[in-house]
Amino acid sequence: MNDLDLIIVPPIAGSAYWRCLESKVESERLFYSRFILSPLKVGQANTIGLVMRRALLGEIKGTCITCAKFENITHEYSTMDGIQESVHDILINLKEIVLKGNSSEAQKAFISIVGPKKVTAQDIELPTSVEVIDPMQHIATITKKIKFNIELKIEKDSGYRRQNIVKYKNGIFTVDAVFTPIRSVNYSIHCFESHDKSIMKEMLLYEIWSNGSITPEEAIYEASRSSINLFLPFLQAEKEKEDFKGEDIHESNVLHPSGSIVVDQMAKKVTFQHIFIEQLELSPKAYNFLKKINVHTISDLLDYSQDDLMKMKNFGKKSVEQIIEALQKRFGMRLQ
Repeated sequence: MNDLDLIIVPPIAGSAYWRCLESKVESERLFYSRFILSPLKVGQANTIGLVMRRALLGEIKGTCITCAKFENITHEYSTMDGIQESVHDILINLKEIVLKGNSSEAQKAFISIVGPKKVTAQDIELPTSVEVIDPMQHIATITKKIKFNIELKIEKDSGYRRQNIVKYKNGIFTVDAVFTPIRSVNYSIHCFESHDKSIMKEMLLYEIWSNGSITPEEAIYEASRSSINLFLPFLQAEKEKEDFKGEDIHESNVLHPSGSIVVDQMAKKVTFQHIFIEQLELSPKAYNFLKKINVHTISDLLDYSQDDLMKMKNFGKKSVEQIIEALQKRFGMRLQ
């Protein structure tokens, strides 16, 4: 009997379920989990597998170093007196640093160390909204009693970004940015007979490796939300057609003129309870305050009016305005 024989037993008839079969931390920068989704109709497993793999690798946001500024350096392959590594080697090491952040805004960080010393990720002076996953990641080795200074730019995005092939100026070097926190995704499809032995069903197995800034289970949730969000305009268009049935309206007017999704109370309760406030890309101050009052989803946020937020202690007018603007821009919505 192999591993699959233990999990092919179908669950309650007519219902699909998913669960984590295995989860382990192989290192600070390598998390692994294996999941199952079953039972599915023939063909559904491949559809879900493809969509989720693309979402996992391309839609989940991560934080990384995108730029480094050195003092008195003009070329990537320059060497520095008292530093064992070349500028090129240091840039490669900075590219590998794994960070976790909740701000969508570009931020600055600094390295300012006096040698001799081995410089690691824990020596980076980070903003409060960013944390390093593996403090012992190597950056450089200072062999003399000199000061080593680097100014870093940190950004949050998805996918990959190649450095611009431009002439370096004033010691500023862009870094190839690997934003995605997912290292690898594998999925496989397995067929089995249903209870009545006449219908074949499918089971989807997923293996996910992450860089430690997010767990594979958290990645599954985020990729699922991202995939659902892509189809919301089609669902909303159908609903608005029903609402305006019998009226002479043009097909192109089904959606709000700005392209945003117009939602009603039902959509608020059902749809937006699965969309988290990270989608608003707020400043760290506004984001942390909402988390503090247990606002985790858009549905939670819509329970508050503009006046409610304005009356809250230590929550400024600027943060409230930012939330209102983000809701309008992303979802075409307003607070009561």
